[in-house]
Amino acid sequence: MATDEEREPGCPKRMVYGPCGGVRPGGACEVADVACPFATLTRPIPWDGPTRTGGAPAGGGFADRTAPLVLTDLTVAPYDREGLATVVGLLAGSCDAVLVGDHQSRPDFPPTQIAGLVDDAGGAAVITLSCRDRNRVVLEQELEGLAAIGVAGVMCVTGDARGPGVRRDATQVFDLDGTRLAGLAAARGLPVVVPESPDAPPVALRPRRLVEKQRAGATLCILNHSATVDHVRRFVEAARRAGATVPIVGAVPVFTDAPSAGVLQRFPGLALRAEHVETVLGAEDTVAAGIAVAVAEARALLAIEGVVGVNLSGMASGRGVETGAEIKAAIGAALREEAA
Repeated sequence: MATDEEREPGCPKRMVYGPCGGVRPGGACEVADVACPFATLTRPIPWDGPTRTGGAPAGGGFADRTAPLVLTDLTVAPYDREGLATVVGLLAGSCDAVLVGDHQSRPDFPPTQIAGLVDDAGGAAVITLSCRDRNRVVLEQELEGLAAIGVAGVMCVTGDARGPGVRRDATQVFDLDGTRLAGLAAARGLPVVVPESPDAPPVALRPRRLVEKQRAGATLCILNHSATVDHVRRFVEAARRAGATVPIVGAVPVFTDAPSAGVLQRFPGLALRAEHVETVLGAEDTVAAGIAVAVAEARALLAIEGVVGVNLSGMASGRGVETGAEIKAAIGAALREEAA
């Protein structure tokens, strides 16, 4: 596996297997006022660690499902055990697992603890593990802990950089990047989930980059938001041509009011379709309209060959986490009912 000395010296995140998903239009770095050193590559950096195929499937069998896989973003207040249990309870039965994020501005309980809390509440967790705030030793500790409790999946990400003014008293570590973390997770027999960003520059590099993550041990890929369903289709087709066989989950933005739409619009590279925003925010019943738009988007993504599921993404409502959970549960229930 690549050593510290082999990191790309021009990458502020010290990545080896870049680029990250935060590359700005024109190839600019998300961290510093420089060009991304990976943005001009014509081929991805090849994975040079042990090639792992046929490892533990995410969720103990996500890859073998015939029904669509439904994941749902877990949106809760930090350090709120009771709130987490309530939200997981509201989502129970409507999704296969909750996707637990890693937010640079909203730190929470340690990942292994959150996975346990989700399990205690009757849910299953796909835990996002980021390299931004944890050195390699701590990442290894979390991987061991997650393996011990049998987590549904570990989403291995490099992590976004902190925004200006966010925790200036704390360093950003980046001992590893997401692909190397995926390799460490696979070595421990964990179900490895990886992200990819179909719309982030360099777009042509992204499908083949997924192949290298698969070689590192990925068993499921969750896509970041994409501007259109056609963008996702082109990415999946290109990834299959490049040799990627890993199942893919598409992202469905869920919003029912201006605040929840605004949060999604701040995602790099995500432009909510104007007609969707107009349909939802202009409706007499914005909740019903938002649910209908999300269900339609999910159906369109699931019609793409190679897309096995969807991730219901976003806060869904500006009226509180419980309301947001109820909205996402309604969408998940509708998708499950259709598949029954």
